[in-house]
Amino acid sequence: MYDPTIFENLKVAVENYVYDLDNLASEITITNRVDNMEMATMSRSFQLQFVLADEPGVEAEVVLEASLKDLAAELLEVEGENPGCTLLVRFYMQIDDVEVECAQIEELLHSIWDQEKPPTQTISYVYGQGSNVLMNKIEVTFNQRINEDQMEDIPSLIDHVIESLQHLNDL
Repeated sequence: MYDPTIFENLKVAVENYVYDLDNLASEITITNRVDNMEMATMSRSFQLQFVLADEPGVEAEVVLEASLKDLAAELLEVEGENPGCTLLVRFYMQIDDVEVECAQIEELLHSIWDQEKPPTQTISYVYGQGSNVLMNKIEVTFNQRINEDQMEDIPSLIDHVIESLQHLNDL
């Protein structure tokens, strides 16, 4: 009988919780879902993007990734290996003043996520639209890999994402 992988189990748990917030609670609106298998590296990637239902200005993305090494360690039960997945959270928003708003975003997300490493902010703009329309891609990364032991933390994780969306929309 087929036993789902760590990646599959975590993906389904994230999907279920987030889709319930969209379909049942109407708290968020899912804007995109990507589920990829990269054939060249035999890696898996899952992204789920959403916005607050009443404030669609800032978009969140939950990203779950697993490499071939992770899958092999899990399926072959390699001794000494601790298979798991990489998790990261991204936010996408427009900003006007890089110096002021990026500092506010960093401080805000640090207070919510309490990460050792500050969020990474990547600023870009589309040539021809002027440099006053700036997009900020903000990444919150986690030092440890996750597995099914963290399954019960998924609601808390998504609640932190929603809290972040609420505060980022207020900036």
